[in-house]
Amino acid sequence: MSEKNTATRLTRETVLRGALALLNDIGIDALSTRRLAQHLGVQSPTLYWHFKNKAELLKAMAETIMLDHSEEVPADMPWQDWVVTNAGNFRRALLAYRDGARLHAGTRPQEPQFAVIEAKVALLCRAGLTPERAVNLLFAVGRFVVGWVLEEQQMQPDDPLNDADRRRYPLLCQGWETLQEKDADALFEAGVRLLIDGAVAGLAIDNNHGRQS
Repeated sequence: MSEKNTATRLTRETVLRGALALLNDIGIDALSTRRLAQHLGVQSPTLYWHFKNKAELLKAMAETIMLDHSEEVPADMPWQDWVVTNAGNFRRALLAYRDGARLHAGTRPQEPQFAVIEAKVALLCRAGLTPERAVNLLFAVGRFVVGWVLEEQQMQPDDPLNDADRRRYPLLCQGWETLQEKDADALFEAGVRLLIDGAVAGLAIDNNHGRQS
């Protein structure tokens, strides 16, 4: 069978799903077009019918993860709770794949995602945020999630605090040990809600300025 016929039978979707499966097996550092071709049982040039290079493939893989986990924007949920839920869905999407955060880091939304993002911005604008504040909040939460998952996927066991640490840094140790009593999901939500608190405060300031003008 010719290379062109093989490429036709090997669809873009097949390549992407194979790449994501291979990512889970070997991680992003070992992932290459050569390894992917071997995984799919084809020659490396065959992949170039669908992706010009590894960078384009990685970008498409990140887009696929996001599109797979996109959800409808609810009409009846308080916007603060929706932001927490949306952030949690994003976190789970990245955690679903080995090195998911590293794969996503540095990417930007592409046109297939714009309609979903527009609906999210519209929800926040209906709550009173300006488009600028709404996009900024989504941007901040998104970067928070990527950084959080990056830490989760690279995390090493913590050394326990000792009595000398507690005497020398009592406030730090008290705060740290209190946080360690929470599970990972609760810690994550608490961090997201700190960002939401900032958005709520900004909204209150805008409303006060509006009443005074």
